[in-house]
Amino acid sequence: MNLTKREFLQVMGAASAAGMGLTRYQDASAQTAMEGLYDIPKFGNVSFLHITDCHAQLKPIYFREPSVNLGVGDMKGRLPHLVGEHLLKAAGVKPGTAEAHALTYLDFEQAAQRYGKVGGFAHLATLVKRLRASRPGALLLDGGDTWQGSGTAMWTKGQDMVDACKLLGVDVMTGHWEFTLGMERVKEIVEKDFAGKVDFVAQNVKTADFGDPVFKPYVIKPMNGVPVAIIGQAFPYTPIANPRYLVKDWEFGIQDENMQKVVDEARAKGAQVVVVISHNGMDVDLKMASRVRGIDAILGGHTHDGMPVASVIKNAGGQTLVTNAGSNGKFLGVLDFDVKNGKVQDYRYKLLPVFANMLPADKEMDALITKIRAPYEAKLAEQLGMTEGLLYRRGNFNGTGDQLIVDALMEAQGADIAFSPGFRWGTTLLPGQPITREWLLDMTATTYSYATLTDMKGEMLKTILEDVADNLFNPDPYYQQGGDMVRVGGLTYACNPLESMGKRITDMRLKGQPIDAAKTYKVAGWAPVAEEAAKGGNKMVWDVVEDWLKAKGGKVAARQLNQPKLTGGLPNPGYAG
Repeated sequence: MNLTKREFLQVMGAASAAGMGLTRYQDASAQTAMEGLYDIPKFGNVSFLHITDCHAQLKPIYFREPSVNLGVGDMKGRLPHLVGEHLLKAAGVKPGTAEAHALTYLDFEQAAQRYGKVGGFAHLATLVKRLRASRPGALLLDGGDTWQGSGTAMWTKGQDMVDACKLLGVDVMTGHWEFTLGMERVKEIVEKDFAGKVDFVAQNVKTADFGDPVFKPYVIKPMNGVPVAIIGQAFPYTPIANPRYLVKDWEFGIQDENMQKVVDEARAKGAQVVVVISHNGMDVDLKMASRVRGIDAILGGHTHDGMPVASVIKNAGGQTLVTNAGSNGKFLGVLDFDVKNGKVQDYRYKLLPVFANMLPADKEMDALITKIRAPYEAKLAEQLGMTEGLLYRRGNFNGTGDQLIVDALMEAQGADIAFSPGFRWGTTLLPGQPITREWLLDMTATTYSYATLTDMKGEMLKTILEDVADNLFNPDPYYQQGGDMVRVGGLTYACNPLESMGKRITDMRLKGQPIDAAKTYKVAGWAPVAEEAAKGGNKMVWDVVEDWLKAKGGKVAARQLNQPKLTGGLPNPGYAG
């Protein structure tokens, strides 16, 4: 990328706003490594820009990718279950480059210092505008998990993100965590804020009584004379992974049969290109692509997989591309099709990392973000402590951010054991950074983040771990219903992901002693899906953790990860394939 003097000064201004020192941007090798990153030649006549799982992150952040992403059954050793060097090799990306840093956890702390923060809607807006200028008519698709994941999103009931997405120019979106705002709020946004501006599509959400569509299943839009259909696939297991009472009148599901009908209908109405904007998770998308014919591409979300190459899946109708565009506003997917004689003839796909230091902040978006955050800035910025170690979330089994949460819950509530949900959203702090209220809310902000303390039999502990393990490691993707493994504090255990349901969890111990199936243990947790917790006067988890952090009085020691011992021939620790 050849920067003019003016653009270079804008980059310097963006760097300053991101809190990074000017000298870092004078690192010639770092700048050279990022040259040409956004020079993506135009191809074909139909283009889609794809964001997903931004989790309400309006400002640039750090985000560490997982070092463990196990694939089981047919998914072993395949995308998206390749991390680190394995992923770079599959994508043909050179280690040590800016792109390698964006895609992997490798040398994360050093590379983060070198390349700076990622994401931020003001920087994303600049990239979107640049690509739309070179690709007239390109549609911006949002895969969902957009209105949740930050303090401002929680306090404004998603309005901050609704306004930002309208300004960004989102054309079509589907959802998942959006539904945790409740049915009335979702309908209010879709029917009022989005009216005439953004299409919210979901072919698999229907009323529980008569099975009527709650949202439009798809839209057809012309692009350079080519009719293109965008079908929505909302997260199919919303009522299981999240509280049922928040969507009590709606039914979800995968619904392959209905998806086939919708694809056929769109084709019959003249669509020459059919894409699905999905929140299934990539393994589910890959299976759906093999079963439903007539889809040119599935642009996926939910599992936060930053996929630098598209997977090509053969099916009865030909082939379907499957991609996934990461999370936290860190990436923008670009999919170009060459459409001739009513059919897709060829394609190009590129996953672009959004480096805040290399993309000047869009002035209009920057002003909106400043306005949105102004009433909350002081509250968000309050320092609760200083971390001496890296704090992150992603990974199949645990992250240091979640370890901090379970440590706090156990100590603050006098619990023997603590569970933290296997959520994938949440941002990263580098060693020496302040732990602010904003970061704590980035890790915990939901509409049902109640802290709990429960008496639980040892037998129930195993049942819970087995249930979540099956949810993650069932060899049939259609039975994988949520996030990563529940994070565990106090309790140690062994796990064999390759075993069958009920046989994956062994050697459960507390302080070295075997768990007694008949004994009662005090178990802390948060984010229960049962409605009773919302009525029980429970404190919110961020209040419990905040009090614990303040009691520490300053520096917070690096967390020691409590991860299971992997059995069944899987290496320990840091398995990366």
